[in-house]
Amino acid sequence: MVKFALLVTMEARPGQEAEVEAFLRSGQPLVEKEPGTVAWFGVRMGPSTFGIFDVFPDEAGRDAHLSGLVAAALMEKAPALFASSPRIDKLDVLAAKLP
Repeated sequence: MVKFALLVTMEARPGQEAEVEAFLRSGQPLVEKEPGTVAWFGVRMGPSTFGIFDVFPDEAGRDAHLSGLVAAALMEKAPALFASSPRIDKLDVLAAKLP
């Protein structure tokens, strides 16, 4: 059962949309190695708006993800890829349906 989530929203710098998309795709293999990350989604929300949504069974899993390889890469690449710092919201999951 998942109880916690993260929603990260990012606005690509003009002309960096393809690079942001490639970055999100490259994160999937890294996240698959995180036992505390139950589900992870890299999404495009608009022409230059992107997001990451992921869920966790406990706060320890969420904290581990926030200090993991994808988060580190996101912060490292943020100045080149994004118009502003990514917005990271910690969420409580009220209801969920997972396979």
